[in-house]
Amino acid sequence: MTTYQVSMTETELVQSCLKNDRIAQKNLYDKYRKAMYTLAYRITGDFEAANDVLQEGFVKVFRGLGTFRGESTLGAWIKTIVVRTAYSYLRKDKHFFEPVENVPPGSQVDWGHYLDAEYLEKAIRSLPEGYRTVFVLIEVEGYSHREVAGLLGISEGTSKSQLFYSKKRLRALLKNEV
Repeated sequence: MTTYQVSMTETELVQSCLKNDRIAQKNLYDKYRKAMYTLAYRITGDFEAANDVLQEGFVKVFRGLGTFRGESTLGAWIKTIVVRTAYSYLRKDKHFFEPVENVPPGSQVDWGHYLDAEYLEKAIRSLPEGYRTVFVLIEVEGYSHREVAGLLGISEGTSKSQLFYSKKRLRALLKNEV
């Protein structure tokens, strides 16, 4: 096993991981763990699900690391894997993208009367999975509708529709609580 150098480049880190250098693998995991957990949590809205997605996502990362071509940053490549893993996790037992007519109107949650980051996070977590996933990817992570469509295997129109209705739902939730 080689020793990990603090000043390793991304390419050197990947190469060390491919040689089964456990220290490099741990460093890769530690470098991206928090950001990927946060992303998984924002998509799933559940702490345990986010842990499952994180674990499954990094298994996929390490199994597929040999396919990383360096066409994007390593972080962007890992993020794509985590997003797809979270999406698959949500789709296992649920109808993911809800038709608009199936969304109950006027859903309200009593979270108090202060609009702060925690309150907003709770409002986002209360969105149906399809709405929440598209909202997080576009409004929080900065993806385009085209990128979201490619990541999730949906049309750009579906992505736009899910974002529109997620914002409408959030506005209603926030208006009713502030």
